[in-house]
Amino acid sequence: MSDNHHILTARDITKKFGGITALDHVTIDVHKGKVNVVVGENGAGKSTLMKILSGVYPEYGGDLFVNGEKVNFSNPKEAMQKGIAIIHQELNLVPYLSVAANIFLGREIVNAMGMLDFKKMNGLTRSLLQRLDCDISPTTLVSDLRVGQQQQVEIAKALLEEAKVVIMDEPTSAITDSEVENLFKVIATLKKQGVSILYISHKLDELFKIADRFIGLRDGKMVGTIEDADRATKDDLIRLMVGRDLKNLYVKEESPIGEEVLRVEGISLPKDRTKSGFLVKDVSFSVRKGEVLGIFGLMGAGRTELLETLFGLHPKLMTGKIYIDGEEVKIKSVMDAVNLGMGLVPEDRKEDGLVLQMQVSKNISMASIDQTVKNGFLNDRLESKLAKSYMADLKIKASSEKQRSGNLSGGNQQKVVLSKWLATTPRILFLDEPTRGIDVNAKNEIYHLINDLAKKGLGVLVVSSELPEIMAISDRILVMGESRITGVFNQKEASEDAIMNAAIS
Repeated sequence: MSDNHHILTARDITKKFGGITALDHVTIDVHKGKVNVVVGENGAGKSTLMKILSGVYPEYGGDLFVNGEKVNFSNPKEAMQKGIAIIHQELNLVPYLSVAANIFLGREIVNAMGMLDFKKMNGLTRSLLQRLDCDISPTTLVSDLRVGQQQQVEIAKALLEEAKVVIMDEPTSAITDSEVENLFKVIATLKKQGVSILYISHKLDELFKIADRFIGLRDGKMVGTIEDADRATKDDLIRLMVGRDLKNLYVKEESPIGEEVLRVEGISLPKDRTKSGFLVKDVSFSVRKGEVLGIFGLMGAGRTELLETLFGLHPKLMTGKIYIDGEEVKIKSVMDAVNLGMGLVPEDRKEDGLVLQMQVSKNISMASIDQTVKNGFLNDRLESKLAKSYMADLKIKASSEKQRSGNLSGGNQQKVVLSKWLATTPRILFLDEPTRGIDVNAKNEIYHLINDLAKKGLGVLVVSSELPEIMAISDRILVMGESRITGVFNQKEASEDAIMNAAIS
């Protein structure tokens, strides 16, 4: 199986979860010193394949070869010993350990006395983070970092190994444009050193900046490659992913705009009780029934914190007034927000949106238990009926409503979170990065779903870091910068330049 151009080869890889075949006799080669980009729709099997290659899933059918040598990894540590490191799509960090402790977890440095050498580990961590142009302190707890910063720690963790192959599964899904550029510089450096990159991303535009070749997966099967990325077009990639030209990309439909459903005045959220700084500062706006209000801003602008504040997550610190249907309301808890007809799909579905060990049906019914209770007891039949209806409506791919949520692909997990809140029949829906880590076809489905919800009279607030997305789906766009609203645009007058200028002003 030796080939001077191939550092890693997978032959006839098959993997099943219950009754679902995630990978069906997949064969791929990873070329040395190249950026090998794997593309495919949500649920195509990309992340599953990467977990097999990196030792996360030790049980599968087929064979793996590293430099022609047959291998079978029992765990990620064995894969790392063969020079294969992975940066996961879903963050895999210990929240209450420091940045340095996470990076050196399982490979700690000890001194001559046999004690942990924190000074050396902190110093090496600082050097790794400097390669990413990141100023996070090695001693900071991971729980104190935002998602984008945690992603940087994941990247640094993989770079610690002198890896021959670095697998990057959606590494730019939660980092800023400047951080993306820094990552691409690191990738270029690794290439010069002969390191192979196996890269997954749903952001098609960024792939053309770094790809040397493309590998296509569809419905768990390898469907082809494009060996010269420079000659590929966006349409070529879409055909490779979905097997057809993707025409009729989302165009927002007109929906009737009704009366005001939500108004907020002077909403502020201090960083702490001393009010020495603010995460949200003096924010006021309104949303009408049937309106999609987009919220754009750079990382740290306060978008997520604004949604959390309105949803009752910070009642003791927030100030300002909230009105629903013209009447002032007091939201002192998440339950208050839910009872008032609010729903929040959070930014980090794995940490905040789902209980991964629970069945799909239980996650979907979690916020609307009253619909699945009969004679004072939870009723499995009602729970299954509720789940099946949303699985059909949102096209959730699972073996059944009883499948464990943690075994679903990232996009299908996101649809389960959406279902959970739609089951509460909300009047106001907050969506925080709803298409993060979702492929181009699934994004289209989410866009149409948002539009359908607006047609039904919901007030929808959508936070997104993707400018084309926020412009396509929104009736109006709020721009936040440094915790404040710095611009307001309607769909017709909005332009990428104007929105970005407002975001950095």
